[in-house]
Amino acid sequence: MFETGPLWGGETLREMDTRMQPAIVAKELVKRYGKLTALDRVSFEVGRGELFGMIGPDGAGKTTLFRLLTTLLVPDSGEATVDGLNIVADYKEIRRRVGYMPGRFSLYPDLTIEENLAFFAALFGVAIEDNYDLIAPIYRQIEPFRKRRAGKLSGGMKQKLALCCALIHRPSVLFLDEPTTGVDAVSRSEFWDVLAGLRVQGVSMLVSTPYMDEAGRCDRVALINGGKILEIDTPQRIVEGFGEPLYALSGADMFGVLGAARRCRGVRTCYPFGEVHHLVTTQDFDRAAFVAQLSAEGFRDVKVTPVSAGIEDVFIKRMENE
Repeated sequence: MFETGPLWGGETLREMDTRMQPAIVAKELVKRYGKLTALDRVSFEVGRGELFGMIGPDGAGKTTLFRLLTTLLVPDSGEATVDGLNIVADYKEIRRRVGYMPGRFSLYPDLTIEENLAFFAALFGVAIEDNYDLIAPIYRQIEPFRKRRAGKLSGGMKQKLALCCALIHRPSVLFLDEPTTGVDAVSRSEFWDVLAGLRVQGVSMLVSTPYMDEAGRCDRVALINGGKILEIDTPQRIVEGFGEPLYALSGADMFGVLGAARRCRGVRTCYPFGEVHHLVTTQDFDRAAFVAQLSAEGFRDVKVTPVSAGIEDVFIKRMENE
């Protein structure tokens, strides 16, 4: 009786218990496709109101994980809960409670913006007006184009429409699978600003991305590769744990200096990083001796500058140590 009877504010004991639990709990999740192990004993938790990032390259297992947690796939072993509900036993209720924005645009291209939104609201048995306050900051940006078909929208506008449709029923947990892939840098930044606003409103979010620079927008991140979690922590603590001297290396012959640098004393590794190479060294690395050695090999225009490590540097280091 006490599990269903209302308490203070109309909240039941079951609802109160759910609110006190983490938004997502994954324990030893395994998923195989034939001989390929897409997820290998993946475990993590996402707290209530947390913006949690799943960071990794294509093929790391992110989409498989999202499909398990949104009840579209069944794990081969392990278990998980979303909003306190088991992803296998309680799949119907989970589908009513969560919002899911898959990596590929999946709305109806022949419907207009307002028709897509109305359709998804009807699917969940709500009216747009019921939860308009949640989507208003996003929808206002595309509302002037509400009569335009979704298939004719830009990448950034498609992204915002998909997010509105995922939020229209006010989900307790929001899953966003690589939501910024294929859009311009400005739209990417705007989208993360929107997510920050949703976090303030108490929406729990799991976001995957292949862009390492987006990790800093999350409360915590998990680094994933080859179906395995490499590390989980705040972005700041992950970067602080790099623990080795790091330099930016540049020169006229970038390809040649890459191979030469790797042969030099005191160099642990050297890898391309945007317009420069990143050079990881031992603590006793002698920069002057390094430049002199490269000069003797014909590389007389190199620049070696100390830099701070980023998430991508940590990720590369962890992959090399696996």
